[in-house]
Amino acid sequence: MTYVTTDSAPELLQAFQGLDVDQQLALFYFIYKEMGDAVTPAAPGASTVSPQIAEGLFGQVKEMSFDEQLQLQRDLIQKRETMITREYGALGNTTKLLFWYLLAQGMDSSEIVPMPSEYELSAPAQELLAQVKALGYEKQMTLFRDLVAPMGVDSTTSGRQGI
Repeated sequence: MTYVTTDSAPELLQAFQGLDVDQQLALFYFIYKEMGDAVTPAAPGASTVSPQIAEGLFGQVKEMSFDEQLQLQRDLIQKRETMITREYGALGNTTKLLFWYLLAQGMDSSEIVPMPSEYELSAPAQELLAQVKALGYEKQMTLFRDLVAPMGVDSTTSGRQGI
């Protein structure tokens, strides 16, 4: 499966990808906390396939230890090949967005490793958060899809047979 970005905000996409992995994860969470009310109505019904696919993948993550959950999220961003990163890579972009939304909800309910209470975003991540908040709703949603699209491992191009 290939992904297509829409170039709604290429400079924001590039800035996000330039952050270290943990800052990217934190920024995702802070975006959810800041704009959850805007994302919430779109995410559950947004998937063009059954939401059960994203929920099934989320269920696998929920069964992991907190350390394993955090490592999986890092693996998704860093495109490390595991069974779950390959499953994620096979999802459509909107289903990937729904999966990340479920992860953020799981963090709030402590089913997924929570954000440390003392964690602070770096200055570049704070600036990026402010820029994302300034975008209109449609551009935000497009940017979010563009952020999650390349994550995971595309099994059709990975060239590896074993996991």
